[in-house]
Amino acid sequence: MFETQEEVPEIKERLHRVGVTNLRTIARINWKGKLYTFIPTFEITIDVPEEKKGIHMSRLVESITETMSEAIEEEVREAHTSLEELGLAVIRRLEKKHPHKRAEVWIKTQLILERETPASRKISLETYDVEVGVIKEPERVEKALKVKVIGNTACPHAMANNQGKTHIQRAVATLEIKTDYNEEIALEDMIDVVESSFSSPTYTLLKTIDENAVVQNMYSNPKFVEDVAREIIFKAKQKFRGRIHVKVVSHESIHKHDVIAETWY
Repeated sequence: MFETQEEVPEIKERLHRVGVTNLRTIARINWKGKLYTFIPTFEITIDVPEEKKGIHMSRLVESITETMSEAIEEEVREAHTSLEELGLAVIRRLEKKHPHKRAEVWIKTQLILERETPASRKISLETYDVEVGVIKEPERVEKALKVKVIGNTACPHAMANNQGKTHIQRAVATLEIKTDYNEEIALEDMIDVVESSFSSPTYTLLKTIDENAVVQNMYSNPKFVEDVAREIIFKAKQKFRGRIHVKVVSHESIHKHDVIAETWY
């Protein structure tokens, strides 16, 4: 068989990221003593030197599927304890299959957490979008953790100028942290930082008394989108080590446009 990937390209330029994206598969994570099954979306890339035409794409996919199969076959004993551990395991398998200096594995999935409603104290299962990246450089391994959380805000300006009445809107906040691979940061802790920074959290399940409690919480805690971004970055700086990025988008209820606030540390 001809290994056309090993040929010298006509244009010799190094490529920093080449690989596969939007690859969906199954993963099992032994998270806090319980076995969870995820269906994440993977992106896995490596660098390609200027003297090489391409990469063997099947080897990238193979490194993922073999890692998953091993975890499933060994069940709880060998299941990975975090998404970043899973990403690093994929890179370690890839090292045996495809030469490279730099590699990245990105995993997108959803984390489901139990939340208690504010008045009826019922359990509501809430879904959060999360993304984990593992980046292997020649001298170090870094990771990136990202969570996206939905909350709501009540406008303090309208409240101050309208006899206590105001407009409310759904807001979406993203918190991303890039840090050393060995730094221990829990995704659920990041979610808690973000969710506690809104005027009020949102819930999938709400009884009437819960709805009333949410509205009362919002009106007693009005915030601009700027306030939410500032509170997230302040709390994150106190709790986590690494490079921090915060972005909040407010889907305005009385405007035809949205509002954003963004900062980094």
